[in-house]
Amino acid sequence: MFIHSPLDQFEVVSLLGFSSALIGNFHISFTNFGLYSLIILFIVIGFHILSNNENSLIPSKWSIFFESIYVTVLSMVKNQIGSNQEIYLPLIYSLFFFILISNLVGNITYSFTITTSVILTLGLSVIVFLGFTILSISIHKFNFFSTFIPEGCPLPLVPLLVLIELASYCSRAISLGVRLFSNMTAGHVLLAILSNFFFKGFSSGLVFFFITLFPFLLFLAILMLEVSVSVIQAYVFILLTCSYIKGAIYLH
Repeated sequence: MFIHSPLDQFEVVSLLGFSSALIGNFHISFTNFGLYSLIILFIVIGFHILSNNENSLIPSKWSIFFESIYVTVLSMVKNQIGSNQEIYLPLIYSLFFFILISNLVGNITYSFTITTSVILTLGLSVIVFLGFTILSISIHKFNFFSTFIPEGCPLPLVPLLVLIELASYCSRAISLGVRLFSNMTAGHVLLAILSNFFFKGFSSGLVFFFITLFPFLLFLAILMLEVSVSVIQAYVFILLTCSYIKGAIYLH
């Protein structure tokens, strides 16, 4: 039940497996990563089913809450991409809820956080990077490559500046995912360390139980901070995604 190292919570382990020597040593397994991905999927779908207000004239609290989030994301899309670019709203809204619920579920002590998996975060960022790159090329054709040559650049410096601009552009495929991965990993390592400390303190006798109560209040404050970080990181991810899509559309 309890982890022995703060890094154990990030280990992907097989829960169920199937192997067959008849298909070239074929092996397929169901891991904790897959389990928590399904849990998050069901949570997201369940929340939206719960907030469905089609059969009622008076909106429920859940409906008002999710409508507020929808309006917030919609306003972000309009402000960041353009008032006539609502076609990107489903993508941004889905990304926000997937990352948000993934981060929040990970705040449960000793649970697995899929956004601390670099495979997931880099996978998301690379897909977003390829998406807005293909979008920009499809809109601007060969003019897309003009973004790598600064205006008024001296001709002898063009090869060097093109390499610098290209490296800066491609770094978006990594920075978007690494930012999410590093922030969530650091916070969850801290929570795991403190959780083990307080568990030992509360289970070491009556005297240590009361001594541990005061620092436990600090732990609760850190936990609330980590919840805030979970929300902020989901917001930052979609904010930067909107910014990159805008740059792809308007070529800047």
